[in-house]
Amino acid sequence: MSETFRIVIIADTHLKLDDVRGEAFRGYTQRMAEAYTSAKHYRTNQVATPEDGFIEALSRAVDESASLVALLGDIVSFPSEAAIEWAAAWLNEIGIPWTYTAGNHDWHYEGMPGSDVELRARWIKQRLMPLYGSADPMMSVRLLNGVRFVTIDDSTNEISPDQLEFFRAQVATGAPVVLFIHIPLFAPGRSVKFGCGHPEWGTSTDTLFTVEQRRPWRRRHTPTTMAFRRDVFSAPNVLAVFAGHNHEASLDVVNGVPQCVVAPNLTGAHLVVEFASS
Repeated sequence: MSETFRIVIIADTHLKLDDVRGEAFRGYTQRMAEAYTSAKHYRTNQVATPEDGFIEALSRAVDESASLVALLGDIVSFPSEAAIEWAAAWLNEIGIPWTYTAGNHDWHYEGMPGSDVELRARWIKQRLMPLYGSADPMMSVRLLNGVRFVTIDDSTNEISPDQLEFFRAQVATGAPVVLFIHIPLFAPGRSVKFGCGHPEWGTSTDTLFTVEQRRPWRRRHTPTTMAFRRDVFSAPNVLAVFAGHNHEASLDVVNGVPQCVVAPNLTGAHLVVEFASS
């Protein structure tokens, strides 16, 4: 790394701002619109709102002169145009580069017909594009002071062959790699909440498909998804993995690679990471 710099990481804000444009979708949004109404600020224990949490994290990015803001999914609780526009306006206002990957709620209208892959593609195209800028929603990279910040969408718990090939190409450069995903990779001893590449992930362990009104998970992971997880934790130049999804901060180290799951931004929580020059 040519110089010391900082980034700010945000996940699971769960914005639920909505307006008249969302009226036709109320039947798909009721549960998530009513969720997290009693969240407490991670530090003060006072009532917190998702909007306040997002603004607090972005303000911290400005105060820290951050070089990058990483948005690790579930920034919105459902693909509300009002919420997406609000978040994009704040991101543009602070003028700091950002990278974004969708979480499983960002594109999900509960009870809407279709597979996860179909619904993700549809609502990314129709709603979420303001949060991506010009980046490919499925996989992207930002080069910053010699570090390759790789963002990959695993919001269906799965990885595609194109994503695996892309990740391998980034590792093959030999440059330091930091990986951003939404759903954490399996770490030994962890539950299927660490669902990407978990050996027990599948139909038999999917306990939430009825509540979330979606199709059950497939029977087991694809070989591609399992290979991705193996590659991440065996690559000699992966500095760290950052994820969200679980609404609980955690740290695992697998084969010397740290995986940090950040606390939910709906409580105001966010993570400042400093990369020191070598």
